[in-house]
Amino acid sequence: MHGQITAWHWAAFLIAVVVLLALDLGVFHRKAREVRLREAIGWTTFWVLLALSFGLWIYRTKTREDGLQFLTGYLIELSLSMDNVFVIALIFSYFGVPLRFQHRVLFWGIMGAIIMRGVMIGAGAALIKQFHWLLYVLGAFLVITGVRMLFGGENKVDPDRNPVLRLARRFFPISKQFDGQKFITSVNGRQMLTPMALVLIMVETTDLVFALDSIPAIFAITQDSFIVFTSNVFAILGLRSLYFALAGAIAYFRYLKIGLSLVLVFIGVKMLLGIWQLKIDIGWALGTVGSILALSVIASLIASWRDKDSQAPSA
Repeated sequence: MHGQITAWHWAAFLIAVVVLLALDLGVFHRKAREVRLREAIGWTTFWVLLALSFGLWIYRTKTREDGLQFLTGYLIELSLSMDNVFVIALIFSYFGVPLRFQHRVLFWGIMGAIIMRGVMIGAGAALIKQFHWLLYVLGAFLVITGVRMLFGGENKVDPDRNPVLRLARRFFPISKQFDGQKFITSVNGRQMLTPMALVLIMVETTDLVFALDSIPAIFAITQDSFIVFTSNVFAILGLRSLYFALAGAIAYFRYLKIGLSLVLVFIGVKMLLGIWQLKIDIGWALGTVGSILALSVIASLIASWRDKDSQAPSA
């Protein structure tokens, strides 16, 4: 039996996350500026390698299956984050957020997402431990969600239908103009929320909606709260750089949504098989999820290249 995860491991992980975020905001992005594609790709690579290194540590500290569970969970969370990226791009476009201010919104959005997901994971783990049949309810939910995503329309952003945003507009005065990176400004001596604050609210509520899919999905892989939480956090930490790397390439991932929907259906079926005491090996689960996502990305790229060739002028 390998070593057990203790409170010291939790504390060390949380401290490391806080330090990394402090360095991000206080050193690397101290001033508002546009994040270039090359920098975004570099940071995305850094976060992915850091997550893989952490998975290797889990593999050596606990068991092979735990390491594969972390890797599978991280892959699922990261892939679902890609769909979140495209929605965030629509939010920024809707509100006209300047490129140099977008990183600050994502930073605080991620801080809120970590807290929200931590609470949801803790509550979910406690409920599943007490009521194991909830796993099958979550499995059915994932299958239904995957099917709806498969046959649903395109992502749309409608702030007027966001209940949290409507409450904010009802109870707080909102300024019409951005005031740099500030979320609160003073207009004629009156404190008001800026459009940046509304964007942050939209980003937070969007992540909450996506968490309703992603967290049940990873509980299908493992009920180990440490693996569930850390894989979520690593995916969230890489979300900012992933956004700047992919936001301008939305058209190249036209079939990704189909891939994500199939992943949700597969994970939901995996959970439901537990009713009949059937279990899919974690190695097969990882391979299936990875293959679905890889095929959807490859199909998207091929379709984009064909469109580009068909639009090129003939000789």
